[in-house]
Amino acid sequence: MRKLDDTNMEIIRHLRDGRKAYAAIADELDITENTVRSRANKLVDDKVLSFRGLVNPEYMPSLQIAIMGIKVSTMDLEKKAQELSKLRGVINCCIVTGRYDLILQIELSEDENCSLLNFFKNELTRIDDISSVETFVVYQSHNLEVPYLL
Repeated sequence: MRKLDDTNMEIIRHLRDGRKAYAAIADELDITENTVRSRANKLVDDKVLSFRGLVNPEYMPSLQIAIMGIKVSTMDLEKKAQELSKLRGVINCCIVTGRYDLILQIELSEDENCSLLNFFKNELTRIDDISSVETFVVYQSHNLEVPYLL
């Protein structure tokens, strides 16, 4: 992984608002709009940056977010994380320290036939070597924004 220079970091900071015009960023950083555009495109190509529409789940009545702590019976955590991240409704999967091996953030919706029970029955059962799961349903959140996947 290459280190990001100061200009790239400033462009990323300005793109917290993904709708901000490259021309406005260029003016504020005193560089050309083409420089901002080419650097942003390179950051996207290198998978450093992505542009996504995120939603606040509190305003999506059918959307429910849950977090799962997962223990596995294998040390190939990277493989398990990749497998889990491909399941329907998974926002992200992280390899972590502590009492769990993996933390999974998932999106659920009764309207989309992806309830918590359906996630366990139809998705999680496809993954081998899971020894235990603890689920935390998010009832209220602050500053949580997620991609709408379902």
